[in-house]
Amino acid sequence: MSSGSVQDRLLERLGTIVGAGNLLTRDSRKDPYCTGFRFGSGSALAVVKPGSLLDIWRTLVACVEHDVIVVMQAANTGLTGGSTPNGDDYDRPVVVINTMRIGDIHVIDEGRQIIGLAGSTLFGLEKMLAPHGREPHSVIGSSCIGASIVGGICNNSGGALVQRGPAYTELSLFARIDENGGLELVNELGIELGDTPEEILRTLEERRYGDADVGFPEKRASDDEYTDRVRQIDSSEPARYNADGRRLHDSSGCAGKIAVFAVRLDTFPVPRERKVFYVGSNDPDVFGRIRRDVLSTFKSLPVSGEYIHRECYDLTKRYGKDTFLVIDKLGSEFIPKLFAFRRFTDRIARKVPFLPDTFTDLLMQFLSKCWPNHLPRRMEDFRDRYEHHWVIEMGDDGVDEARSYLEGLFQDVEGSFFECTDREARKALLHRFVAGTTLGRCHAINHKRYGGMMSMDIALPRNEHDWFETLPPELAELIEVKLYYGHLFCHVLHQNYIVKKGVDAEALRQRLLASFEARGAKYPAEHNVGHEYVAEETLRTFYRSLDPTNAFNPGIGQTSKLKNWR
Repeated sequence: MSSGSVQDRLLERLGTIVGAGNLLTRDSRKDPYCTGFRFGSGSALAVVKPGSLLDIWRTLVACVEHDVIVVMQAANTGLTGGSTPNGDDYDRPVVVINTMRIGDIHVIDEGRQIIGLAGSTLFGLEKMLAPHGREPHSVIGSSCIGASIVGGICNNSGGALVQRGPAYTELSLFARIDENGGLELVNELGIELGDTPEEILRTLEERRYGDADVGFPEKRASDDEYTDRVRQIDSSEPARYNADGRRLHDSSGCAGKIAVFAVRLDTFPVPRERKVFYVGSNDPDVFGRIRRDVLSTFKSLPVSGEYIHRECYDLTKRYGKDTFLVIDKLGSEFIPKLFAFRRFTDRIARKVPFLPDTFTDLLMQFLSKCWPNHLPRRMEDFRDRYEHHWVIEMGDDGVDEARSYLEGLFQDVEGSFFECTDREARKALLHRFVAGTTLGRCHAINHKRYGGMMSMDIALPRNEHDWFETLPPELAELIEVKLYYGHLFCHVLHQNYIVKKGVDAEALRQRLLASFEARGAKYPAEHNVGHEYVAEETLRTFYRSLDPTNAFNPGIGQTSKLKNWR
């Protein structure tokens, strides 16, 4: 029997499971699911959009029986291409399973924990927990672009909130393929759901379990050790990074090497009071001193501490303005609709010969220029006065603690601060968040005069004093644009570069990575290896243990794409 007829039979079977409208086989319809948010793309035989957990299971059964590769995908908001196919050099056909139709969230234990199904989002969780006076693990950044709960766990994402650390749980429901190629469903949720896969999945999704079925095993539903770890400012190891073996467990850090149906996570109480302090200085050593003082002496850890360099501030003001305005005026929930509009417009533009590939970027950039300055006056004043900016959010008792400390500090050192109004606080945090979109837009608008772009996600050792990068002249002269921002209390920095025309971006990238290694840094810190970074041996061993036949997301971390890891 020809391979074509076998694939036709698989497609027919998949269409029966999910319905013809949820089986995408035309290139134009598959493209949004086969192209990464910022990085990577590849081809797939089909994109499947199941409508239930049982549909996911039946899809997996069909894929395993037909010996095809499975790429599990949720919101596809990752920055390193890890949730899409990458290239066309796989040894088997690829099927992408997108889970975003399955977005239910179950609140348990009076709101202290939740069960997030495969396509549930952080934004949806934030709304659901608000009446309980609780918050999800992550409320900065990713929730605004529709990122999924499960995707965050699979990719060790987050960590911006100093008191909560990276996304982590030891309680999940997932499917894996064993050494003999058999598909099995593993229930580690700590909830009695039944015996067969069909019974387990129906019971969970239809919430036919009761309080008596919910156990509380000695397993973590968050990184409850992180607050102690981040305070260890004299350690030579970073506070958090993707290949940390302490936080690789089943779904946590799996990078799509298993199919995750649901995760169980802790939630956190909302602070009674919050205050944002906007801090500026021209001396990076001042920020280094603040970091060490706060982590080692404060009784209350900050909620967050978001750093942005002046150059990044300026370019984000220019190239992130449209995203800022959409979130500020229409709300976070509109961002997925904006992305859908962009995908639709890009698809149309590619069919029109005279329209540029960057048509949507050019359109959004033009429209953003029609709006007046969107940033508060005091922020703009600090931009003119200071090179380094730090948005520090404190809660409850930490508010007075920080106010007293900063007032005393800036009597003796260079720099200043102000306490944000609610409006200023919202805009300062939002401006820092949309910095993540600046690199792609800046490059798209100016690609004819720029070379390649590089996005680095670096975890510095906790005892590093020289945290701000100073490149040697021979490297600096190769770079057109440098964008520095990150989470300074945990020493995770995002260092993005656009190189000059004609520069070998990959060669420069390797030189930069070598310089990070020489400083004892780890990378990536929180975005997962995707297809952009080489996975350390700790990760490679973990991936092999989860997926011995290499059927799920092969090639991740630049590992083998071949069956059985050949």
